[in-house]
Amino acid sequence: MAVLFAIMLVAAAGNTAMQSILPAIGAKLHIPDVWVSLAFSWSALLWVLTAPHWARQSDKRGRKALMALGIVGFLASMALCGLTLWAGLSGWVAAGPTFILFALFRSLYGSLGSAAPPAVQAYVAARTDPDERTQALSLVSSSFGLGTVIGPAVAPFFILPILGLSGPLIVFALIGLFVLVMLRWRLPNDTPRFAARGSIAPYPTSGTTDPARSDDEEEADDAPHAPLRWSDQRARPWLLAGLLGGQAQAMMLGVIGFLILDRLHLRSNPDEGAAITGIVLMAGAFATLLAQWGLIPLLKLTPRTTVLVGAALGAIGTVMTGLSQDLHAIVIGFATASLGFGLFRPGFTAGASLSVPRRDQGAVAGMTASINGSAYIVSPAIGVLLYNWHAMVAYGLMAGFCVWLVLWGWSALRQSPLAS
Repeated sequence: MAVLFAIMLVAAAGNTAMQSILPAIGAKLHIPDVWVSLAFSWSALLWVLTAPHWARQSDKRGRKALMALGIVGFLASMALCGLTLWAGLSGWVAAGPTFILFALFRSLYGSLGSAAPPAVQAYVAARTDPDERTQALSLVSSSFGLGTVIGPAVAPFFILPILGLSGPLIVFALIGLFVLVMLRWRLPNDTPRFAARGSIAPYPTSGTTDPARSDDEEEADDAPHAPLRWSDQRARPWLLAGLLGGQAQAMMLGVIGFLILDRLHLRSNPDEGAAITGIVLMAGAFATLLAQWGLIPLLKLTPRTTVLVGAALGAIGTVMTGLSQDLHAIVIGFATASLGFGLFRPGFTAGASLSVPRRDQGAVAGMTASINGSAYIVSPAIGVLLYNWHAMVAYGLMAGFCVWLVLWGWSALRQSPLAS
């Protein structure tokens, strides 16, 4: 379990660590902000396209082999991106070619890194008894969310004198290599005791964590029945709610690094900007985990309540962040928004699940995973484009998505009686 936990944690932490430093790298290379954002969009697109394929391959190619493939993709991407950025920041390669090579090497993470999470989940599900499975899957799933907190927290410590801003990428590549060695050396063979398929993991972003699917849901995938459609009136309101809230959250995460550089006047000091961005992202990730691991279980909130309250907090937090002029205000606003999105995300996932019977759980889980991942394909870049035009246009659009979700969802989400 320690090896499996490390695989999930490192895969998420490395991505969020890069998320905290890339705006500063773009500023140092004088790359337009939107191109920096598109580098993440490219990786997210590949993750969304390839994750379903790898989720289906765990039984055919072996879970351990797919975990190794995912870690190799992760460490190769981190190492090559780190070396490319180091060469660019050192003046050996021009800024344009540096970022083109960086985007190409990022594709290794998006296309191959997505193989590891479903393989880990399938490995656990196939080797644990049904009464132990939920707890084991929750443990490895929580490591994915924990990694989103650790990444931006430790990234500033890896900005080393020689490597500079490329240091976190090189260090995470070395950590990935260590995890790969432990995987090959310590993980037992993956001869399954039970049939299981890995679920599709969302693209890892700061403060993102989703519950693992249970064994009952996995078994339900193979039951013969008419396929669940996107137009199904039972799940459609919840899926639309996920789409609206997901766009706002993706834009918020895509813009925050650039807002920090501008409001704190750090465009000329990107190293300090990267460190402060890590602090803000860490505060947001902790707020998200507080909502998902603390408030929802403690208060026993229903899906409808978590979506509506979360969207309202998201609207308040995004406006506060957009109006902030100092670090304290930015942290408070971003944490408030993250708390709201931390409530909204599992609320819409649970609401969609409860809106359909057991036999459709596999289909609805795939739909929610697709919506979660698709938000990070174009929304961050759109958010940055609008931010460069006027900051409050971008943050107003984020808040508008949330307010629209509250007003529309107040009546529309009543359509699922099991979830209300």
